[in-house]
Amino acid sequence: MRKPVRCLLRRDPVVEQRRLSKSPNSPFKSPSEHSHEFHWVLYAIGIRYCVQILSIIRLSKQPEGEIIDTHFAVVCENEGGDSTVRVRYELRVQEFDETFTVNVQRAESRALNVPLFEPFTIASSRLEMVENVAIRIELSNGCVGWGEAPILPFVTAEDQPTAITKAGEVGELLQQRPPCNLGSAMMQIGETLPGHEFASVRAGVEMALIDAVANSINIPLWRLFGGVSNSITTDITIPITSASNAAKLAAKYRDQGFKTLKLKVGKDLRADIEVLQRIRTVHSDCEFILDANEGYDTEEAIQVLDKLHELGVTPTLFEQPVHRDNWEGLGIVSRIARDKYGVSVAADESCRSLSDVKRIVEEDLADVINIKLAKVGVLGAIEIIEVARAAGLSLMIGGMIETRLAMGFSGHLAAGLGCFKYIDLDTPLLLSEDPVHGGYEVSGAVYKFTNAGGHGGFLHWDNLACLSECKFLGKPESNEMAMVEAVTCNPMQMSPCISAIISSTPPSKLCCAKIKEQKPCLCDYLKNPSLRNFVDSPNARKVANDCGTPFPTC
Repeated sequence: MRKPVRCLLRRDPVVEQRRLSKSPNSPFKSPSEHSHEFHWVLYAIGIRYCVQILSIIRLSKQPEGEIIDTHFAVVCENEGGDSTVRVRYELRVQEFDETFTVNVQRAESRALNVPLFEPFTIASSRLEMVENVAIRIELSNGCVGWGEAPILPFVTAEDQPTAITKAGEVGELLQQRPPCNLGSAMMQIGETLPGHEFASVRAGVEMALIDAVANSINIPLWRLFGGVSNSITTDITIPITSASNAAKLAAKYRDQGFKTLKLKVGKDLRADIEVLQRIRTVHSDCEFILDANEGYDTEEAIQVLDKLHELGVTPTLFEQPVHRDNWEGLGIVSRIARDKYGVSVAADESCRSLSDVKRIVEEDLADVINIKLAKVGVLGAIEIIEVARAAGLSLMIGGMIETRLAMGFSGHLAAGLGCFKYIDLDTPLLLSEDPVHGGYEVSGAVYKFTNAGGHGGFLHWDNLACLSECKFLGKPESNEMAMVEAVTCNPMQMSPCISAIISSTPPSKLCCAKIKEQKPCLCDYLKNPSLRNFVDSPNARKVANDCGTPFPTC
């Protein structure tokens, strides 16, 4: 078993100078500009404590300036005598936030709207389309990073217009700022977008900047965050729905290889129990996570556990059973669930800051902390992870309704750190279109991350801008006037066709339905200079033909 052993080393300034000065334009500062003392995490095999580092011997020859995947032999004194341990040094965010210089050349944000296969209902809200914000940051070295600010009504504090505005404000500040170290840039993001009020957009900007830096040194994010693994296995969510539809979804997910189902509950206790019973008939060996999203009061949450026990069903986890401000109720449910039924309780909505986590730890209010970047930002999440692990709490990683941009970043974090017991990163699987190109590979419940730099995925920015920002403002002039008046001419309605148009994949049924619906408006779109290049492309015409709705002669 690999155990982390934290040791304080003093680096040799001469060696450090060779390692950091890779070129005259190196983004890394010279050793005279920062401390030579660093904490390194050594993954030691067969030793419990590393009392003293006796020597470090470089094993592999590295090019000048190379600082990734360097192998050393570490002679370490421990309780049982000297041991020689081979370790691999992995570059980490914490180690280059003061040494990597960033110069933001351009920062942009645009609406990222993607339809769902079907409405997503939880105890506190209902969503029919993802309306998030995409963020793109380009550094002066030409490297680009991507981020996403997830927007979930009644859960995130920001709505889409507010998120776009705030992302634009912090983007302007980053562009105006002279070159600075990554840590200073991240600090400015936090100061400009403080607290829970702007946590989602803060997370999106942090994602984009970290992704750009990782691309600059050509290292995948999962390695940047620790390199423990390059894959994760997620659960999949069944929203609040009818018992028959829930059973249908459970059977589908069973066939796709999902072993853990996360059930949204909390609106109707009797209906929740009925759904659980129906699902058990089609997926009897699955594990359950119950997510009430604050929907129950204390007594109802306990009743759910009692009833499930009578049915012989033990959930793997009971997530946020009561309102986020019902601290007493959270503690009561947690103790009964743990002591009487052996069920762990997770704090989600109750955990929106580091101070919330400290309260949960001090008052023993939950067994698991659900980390969501949209609640606390990237750096906030890393702080919370450290506190929770030190207190012996288990960790869960989740998200809002996100595309593979934000969900992929969270997945890289989870794989790299390797410390999450529960993985809930399934929402891209609920979207009817995938706007992200590249990125991680999906095989059922397993996500595998490649060795591509950074996140590994990207958006076609110009096409995204067209379908998310352009609005039809002219008057229809065709013979189909009556039909146009009955149709809302808005190119946003054609967003389900983005993937088919830009990647030459077959159009979905929803895409074809939207083209047919918007056919009376197509001539006006073709006359609009801001839309013409996209709508009149060969791929767009092919998609229309494949849908049986060829473009009209205008």
